[in-house]
Parts: sequence; C-alpha cells; structure tokens
Amino acid sequence: MSDTKTGSAAKVDPKLLEILVCPLTKGLLRYDAAAQELISDQAGLAYPIRDGIPIMLVDEARTLDADTAHPTHSHPAGGHSSKTAGH
Repeated sequence: MSDTKTGSAAKVDPKLLEILVCPLTKGLLRYDAAAQELISDQAGLAYPIRDGIPIMLVDEARTLDADTAHPTHSHPAGGHSSKTAGH
C-alpha cells in the first residue's frame, strides 16, 4: 500500500504548471519548489501547493514581501512558455 502523504512534498504535474496562470492578473506564475508555492510577481502573491495540488484562490494566497517578490534563482512554472510576458 502506498501512502501519498509522506514527509516529502508531492510533485506537481509539469503539464499543469505550464497552463496555470494567476487568477487575479492572468499573468505567468513561477514555481518555487522549496516553498511549494506558485508565485505571481504581478499580483505580489504566492499560491500554496498542498499535496501536489495548487490552491489557486486569492483568499488562500500569501502576500509577498519586498525580499521575496523577485528572487533570481526561481524559474517560470512551466519552464518555458509559448506566450511572451513582457520580460
């Protein structure tokens, strides 16, 4: 029997990450694997990922502070995008 709720973070489907956008701004998200969050720099919000499921509700999102708004080590959630985001 396998238990999906182990001590390690559940993986998020990469194809899902490619199609998700911020529900507030409709902008691109970047995946923070260490924090298990999807970050919307445009909205200044971090959406939590629980048991491998992104919680895309503004009410559940954490507000970013100035230090975490634009870290240099993170990458877009999908790794690449067919849309341009004005970067």
